[in-house]
Amino acid sequence: MSSSINWHERAAALTIDGRPVINGRRVETEAGQQFDCISPIHGRSLGKVSRGLAADIDAAVAAARRAFDDGRWAQRPPAARKKVLLAFADKILAAKDELALLETLDMGKPIQYARAVDVPAAARCIAWYAEAVDKIYDEIAPTGPNALALIQREAMGVVGAIVPWNYPMIMAAWKLGPALAAGNSVVLKPSEKSPLTALRLAELALEAGLPEGVFNVVPGFGHEAGEALALHPDVDAIGFTGSTRVGRKMLEYAGRSNLKRVYNELGGKSAFLVFPDFDDLKRAAQTVAGSMFFNQGESCNAPSRVLVHESIADEFVALVAAEAPAYQPGDPLDPKTVMGALVDDGQLRTVMSYIEAGHGEGARAVVGGKQARSESGGFYVEPTVFAGVSNQMKIAREEIFGPVMSVLRFKDEADAIAQANDSSYGLQASVWSSHVDRAHRVARALRAGTVHVNQYDEDDITVPFGGYKQSGNGRDKSLHAFDKYTELKTTWLRINT
Repeated sequence: MSSSINWHERAAALTIDGRPVINGRRVETEAGQQFDCISPIHGRSLGKVSRGLAADIDAAVAAARRAFDDGRWAQRPPAARKKVLLAFADKILAAKDELALLETLDMGKPIQYARAVDVPAAARCIAWYAEAVDKIYDEIAPTGPNALALIQREAMGVVGAIVPWNYPMIMAAWKLGPALAAGNSVVLKPSEKSPLTALRLAELALEAGLPEGVFNVVPGFGHEAGEALALHPDVDAIGFTGSTRVGRKMLEYAGRSNLKRVYNELGGKSAFLVFPDFDDLKRAAQTVAGSMFFNQGESCNAPSRVLVHESIADEFVALVAAEAPAYQPGDPLDPKTVMGALVDDGQLRTVMSYIEAGHGEGARAVVGGKQARSESGGFYVEPTVFAGVSNQMKIAREEIFGPVMSVLRFKDEADAIAQANDSSYGLQASVWSSHVDRAHRVARALRAGTVHVNQYDEDDITVPFGGYKQSGNGRDKSLHAFDKYTELKTTWLRINT
């Protein structure tokens, strides 16, 4: 049990290796540059991480291309790839405590969730795609008797994966699972704010039997290593998860290079709609608080816009505010902590600036709104709930990526739908109603990739994840993710009759 582990002792004994993994081994970068890996828990360095540059991306892409072209992975039967990936998933689970500690130290999430949520979810993702790949059949088109048209999926080639800092392992697994199962080679560029688990995952994959060069990891900064990967002419596709601002650049880089496929999973400003006919407001309030403050609010699908009917708004705000004390920030290495630290000082300042903007535009902070645990040297913010918010305020329109909730009021169903859809994002939404007709009616009207009904965040690898509008394109998770990492080929044979 994690409660019996002294995580501080383990953290003190930890030595990190921040070198890239290229062609199956740890290597030094070409220029030998490094940066400090700062823990948000206390603001101190965990050690040095290599600063990958274009030359290092070149080396990783070259290794991935050789591995793809010689077929050491791509030409293995799906059942053989499955066996290796299942072993990889087992290796992840066996390293649960090590990976959870790295994740918590690196980005500040509570150790209990890193261990109970992030590690198992990453392993399940890899295992699920392993199990899926030898059960997917190609197609035969319904042609006339003088032809046989085969429609087959082929691996894309070299896939560049660029993942964010909020769920480093899970986001990496969402790319790695389908990309590797389909037979691609991968170059992963983790966020410079949370590179440690990605590097360890590459070693575990090698231990599981993944051939050298198939999975490479180059840490570094987005404007250096990330840009070099997205511009690289020998990369066939980019799977990117991150901000909408950088997602635009991914599309630009594709246009400037080889028109590589780009699949963006971007930001969100998800609406949580509570109608007066719902018969358990306390459960709705508990759910939105738990979902909003989980992972310190650093989730693209966080339900940060809470739209409540005007007749129950005051009661609902009071119920949500009553939940906030349970989410006060604590030491992420304490197994009892439920909300940890923001990822770095820059994110702390960003979140505090949004809180100031909320005050400045006339919203009212019912609870929270202040920095916390400043004596620790880390980056913590109280769970914050704003009432009196209009949909035109900055805190209601822009993604904050912190524990800041805005509560808005609506007059009727049409007003609720209009406000919910009045956003540049369309990632997720939630409808709370005891009337099945209303639930279906509103769910159909909402422009979002996932609509939850009378719950939030209930989820599984079997369903797609992604959004409408500026929340991105393509989908992670489920069998639909294979669409991002495979090409369709038609082979038409003429048959003489």
